[in-house]
Amino acid sequence: MLAARLSKRVVAMAEFEFAKDKVMMGAERRSLVMSDAEKEMTAFHEAGHAICSLYEPECDPIHKATIIPRGRALGMVMSLPEGDRYSTSKAKMVAQLAMAMGGRVAEELTFGPDKVSNGASGDIKMATDMARRMVTEWGMSKNLGMIAYGDNSQELFLGHSVQQNKSVSEHTAQEIDREIKEIIDTAYAKATKVLTDHAEELNRLARGLLEYETLSGDEIRTVLRGDPVIRRVVDEPAPEQRRASVPTTSPKPSALPPGLDPAPQPG
Repeated sequence: MLAARLSKRVVAMAEFEFAKDKVMMGAERRSLVMSDAEKEMTAFHEAGHAICSLYEPECDPIHKATIIPRGRALGMVMSLPEGDRYSTSKAKMVAQLAMAMGGRVAEELTFGPDKVSNGASGDIKMATDMARRMVTEWGMSKNLGMIAYGDNSQELFLGHSVQQNKSVSEHTAQEIDREIKEIIDTAYAKATKVLTDHAEELNRLARGLLEYETLSGDEIRTVLRGDPVIRRVVDEPAPEQRRASVPTTSPKPSALPPGLDPAPQPG
């Protein structure tokens, strides 16, 4: 459908990518009017995520980064695993937390602590939820041990009391909060070091996003090398296909209509 609306004769990978992004992230909101300052903030925010992902070995490879608003997000960095995964290691979770903190850190390093935006709200919520589960469900806290701590605010509706009794003491709850904060602070410090050490690449990638709006993983590496991004619109046959279709011998001249003689040759 998309290729037909664009009057294309073939369905290329670009159309498949567009359809996938629409399903996973929502429709593009190109009608959303953003100021140049907001676009720049978004570009540096997403560049921060991407740079942290590139320099955290445990992070999945970057599939694409975009500053085109989709759904409720003003931009996004998408990573895809290289294969099926059924469990996640602690090292990978820590790397994902550092990547999540990269957006806010990039804003602070570029514009200053007083100029940060609320664009990191989703990242903070995701990081807090992951850190809490690391501590209370997955036994990844050295101080609290391998104990499953229930959620004090949980409600029960399966024939039990609507009010859930406290499953942890006040002291333990405070210890859980300290552990969560320590995990997130550690991830924040890792993101700060990565983006400080690679400040030039952060700036180069943000400028590339402002110019191209969407960059694939390969294009991100191209921008970081300082090379221009070259895109070919797939609608015509590739050059080698066109050459293969050209006949090697000259076609014979078509026969003249009856009653017409060939034009006389000079000399």
